[in-house]
Amino acid sequence: MNATRRGLLTALPIVGAGVLGVGFWKMLQGMESGGFDPRAIKNPNVGRPIPEFAMPGLPGLGDGFTDKELKAETRPVLVNFFASWCIPCVQEMPGLRSISRNMPIWGIAYEDKPENASAFVQRDGTPYARVASDRHGRVAIDWGVTGVPESFLIAPGGRILWHGSAALDPQIYDAEIRPRLAGL
Repeated sequence: MNATRRGLLTALPIVGAGVLGVGFWKMLQGMESGGFDPRAIKNPNVGRPIPEFAMPGLPGLGDGFTDKELKAETRPVLVNFFASWCIPCVQEMPGLRSISRNMPIWGIAYEDKPENASAFVQRDGTPYARVASDRHGRVAIDWGVTGVPESFLIAPGGRILWHGSAALDPQIYDAEIRPRLAGL
């Protein structure tokens, strides 16, 4: 009996390492063939109405906004979750300013001190038509946000058309968002 138990205890780590190795090998194969994108997060809210929310604004940047105001928009809106402490958010700001010339972007400061988020947005010129603060991240949970930056394309009436879980730039806008806008 002891020999069987000892053999089982010895085999478990070996089997576990083998399973992890096979999983890692499959991931590498997918990356090599272009079939695996580590940033491709499937958000279950795509195709559904936006969740209900009401958020305050940031100092010096307006009153924030609610789901009702977003649903009342007659043109598509890009909603961007960001934070002042997020390096990819800093990197995406020039791209957002460029994209904002084509469509309105509403920003949501995720788990950030309002004064830090406000200074961050105002530093180089804001790309946001409206800005709100999700100080404790509760609204982000309802949207299915897993980290920042993340963006959502919202159709008039408040339906989520697209979700991106990486920093936006004009190339992503042209490849993924512009075709969806043409379909509206």
